[in-house]
Amino acid sequence: MNKLAVKWMIIIIALVGSVVLLYPSYEWYSKTPEERETLESSGDRPKRIINLGLDLRGGSSLLLELDVSKLEGNESLNESMQRAIEIVRNRIDQYGVGEIPITKQGEKWISVQLPGIANPEQAEALIGKTAMLEFRIVDESARAKEALQKVSELEEPFNSDGTLTAEAQALVPEDITIMRSKDGGFYPVSAKAEVTGADLEDARVSTGEYGYPAVSFTFNGAGAKKFGDLTGHNLHKQLAIVLDNTIQSAPSINARITRDGQITGRFTMNEAKQLAIVLRAGALPAPVKIIEKRVIGPGLGEDSIKSGLKASLIGFIFIVLFMTIYYRASGFISSVALVLNIVFLIATMAYFSATLTLPGIAGIILSLAMAVDANVLILERMREEYDKGQPLYLVVKEGYEKAWSAIFDSNFTTWIASILLFNFGTGPVKGFALTLTLGLLVGVFTSVFVTRAIYETLLTANPKEISI
Repeated sequence: MNKLAVKWMIIIIALVGSVVLLYPSYEWYSKTPEERETLESSGDRPKRIINLGLDLRGGSSLLLELDVSKLEGNESLNESMQRAIEIVRNRIDQYGVGEIPITKQGEKWISVQLPGIANPEQAEALIGKTAMLEFRIVDESARAKEALQKVSELEEPFNSDGTLTAEAQALVPEDITIMRSKDGGFYPVSAKAEVTGADLEDARVSTGEYGYPAVSFTFNGAGAKKFGDLTGHNLHKQLAIVLDNTIQSAPSINARITRDGQITGRFTMNEAKQLAIVLRAGALPAPVKIIEKRVIGPGLGEDSIKSGLKASLIGFIFIVLFMTIYYRASGFISSVALVLNIVFLIATMAYFSATLTLPGIAGIILSLAMAVDANVLILERMREEYDKGQPLYLVVKEGYEKAWSAIFDSNFTTWIASILLFNFGTGPVKGFALTLTLGLLVGVFTSVFVTRAIYETLLTANPKEISI
């Protein structure tokens, strides 16, 4: 097999692969918004498709603030913010919203964009949960019952976060605390949690007593040992399962439990699903509160898409006309490469499940302009060689070789700038940098590799004529 056949095999594989990658996006966006919303809520959203950003699709934008006063002393603010961002991202990903921009702003704020979510209450509840899971032994001693009686006589013994007020805490021994249960009752429990959600390996929705949804959990190796010791030393006592300072259930310990357990409490299916998600994702290092919420309607995005497509189509037609009139057949070959450039670039974005935004579209347009510039450099070099009276095979060969250094320099320097923008930019800037980076790589492939394969094929068929 000669080199030209290998080149065409690579081009054909790339083209077929692009069509395969683009089909899920085409099928998805061919559906009505109602159909897409139904599929997203059921978790049937395709993975490798192009996602539309908030400015193109509409949705909600949230700004979260980390309560730094509740951070543990052994963890820096920067580390806590990075952990909080990762946990929020994991929760949203498991919730099925799809790829979303989550970025740090300032010292203690997190920006979360939810494209397509115009009613974000459930996502807000999911994001805002601290998800501090604890396992405590219910204290059934006389002094614990006495403390419970005193606390229950107070008008409001609990703070807003579920902890005891200073007045109530003064009535309770140091090794005991009082906690509210989900059904409104009070329990005296051990002041220290021997096992926490940090020791969990997995959590999933299951079926509990009386057929109600429940959440089953599995500990890691260290957690299984600690939980085994806790349950083994407290047989026939009640084990309080506490989530965010609220007791979800308090079953009796009938045997030593090591690796697996279950949280029951008359959950709805949606409550069980969200609880499993936050337990899998882990506990936030400190509570977060939503300090800003904006809802963007889909109408603005639709107008942006229509305007962008119209402008792109008009610009593309003018480029094709100019290239074909000025460079004749060679200009038409460059136009074919430009079409393939768009196909390959959009397919690559679909493979990486990239989020397309208005700045991202600007990045695509700039990368296409760089591809056109590369083709112009090649064609001008080929004209120079043609005017010298060189044979056509040398015209093509010298044209590409002499244009390569300029093409490489311009693309490489732009690529460096786009990498810096991606690493140090936020939100829309990252979208611009991502599409530009991918577009530059694809542009070099189509401008240099694809067009040269076309010229070599034409020279093989008719080695005496190519209009430049």
